Amino acid sequence: MSLYRANPQDGVAWITGASTGIGRALALDLALQGYTVAVTARESEELDSTVSRSVGLPGRIAAFPCDVTDEVGMEKTVAAIEKQLGPIVLAVLNAGTYLASRGDRLETTNIIRSFEVNVFGTVYGLVPVVDRMRERGFGHVALMGSITSYFGVPSAAGYGASKAAINNMAQALRFDFEKMNIRIQVLNPGFVATPLTAKARFRMPAVVTPEDAARRISQGLRAGGFEISFPRRFTWWLKLLRIFPHEVVYRVLYRLTGWHKRSVGPRDRRSDRP
Repeated sequence: MSLYRANPQDGVAWITGASTGIGRALALDLALQGYTVAVTARESEELDSTVSRSVGLPGRIAAFPCDVTDEVGMEKTVAAIEKQLGPIVLAVLNAGTYLASRGDRLETTNIIRSFEVNVFGTVYGLVPVVDRMRERGFGHVALMGSITSYFGVPSAAGYGASKAAINNMAQALRFDFEKMNIRIQVLNPGFVATPLTAKARFRMPAVVTPEDAARRISQGLRAGGFEISFPRRFTWWLKLLRIFPHEVVYRVLYRLTGWHKRSVGPRDRRSDRP
C-alpha cells in the first residue's frame, strides 16, 4: 500500500499563517485545485481578504481566526474546522515570524518569541490534527522550515534555530507517521518576498514571489518527496556547501550575505529588560 497523499476529494486543506505571503498564495492555489481550504491567522480582516479573493475558484476558502501560540484555541480551531467543513486531510503548518537576533544586540525576547511562534505554534496545530488523522488511518502534513536551518545566518540566530528544530522534528516524526499512513513533509524555501523577509538586513539572493513559492510548494505536495526546497539553482548550492568544513562555510556566508561590510555597533540598552 502506498503512503497517503492528499487530494481535494478526500477532505479539507488547513493552512496556518494564511493572512499574507506564502500562506495566502498557497490557500488560493489549493482552492484553484478544488480544495475546500480552512485558513487560520490572528488577523481576521486579512483572512477575510484571502476569502474574498477565492470567489469564483473551483474550491472555496473559509476563515478560522486563531493565534497559533494559543494551545487550547488551536485545538478548538481544529475541532471547529472538522465540524463545519469536514475532515482535515492536508495540514500545512505555515505560520511563522522572523525577529532579528544579532550577536551585538543580543536579547532574550526575539529568540523566545521565535520559538513560541515557529516551533510551539506548529506543535499546537500538529498534535490535534494528527490525533484525528491517526483515528481515520490517513493524513498529510507539511511543516514550514527554511534554508536558514542549514547553517547559521547573520541576524537569524533565533529564527534559524527554530527552523532547524522544525526540520529535526519532521525527520523524527516521519518514522512513526508513515506507519500510521500519515505523510509528513518539510518545506525549506529560499528567500521569498514577504513581510518577514522585508525585515532582513542582509543580502538575499534568488528571491521569489509568494505566488511562485506557492506554486512550487503545491507541486511538491503532489509529488510527495520528504523535503520541498526551492529555488533549486540556489538551494542545491547550499546543500553542496554543507559537505565542507565549518570554517569554509562561515567564510562563504560571511561574504555572500555582505556581512563582511558590517560593523559592530555600540550596545547601550536591552529591550527585554525594564
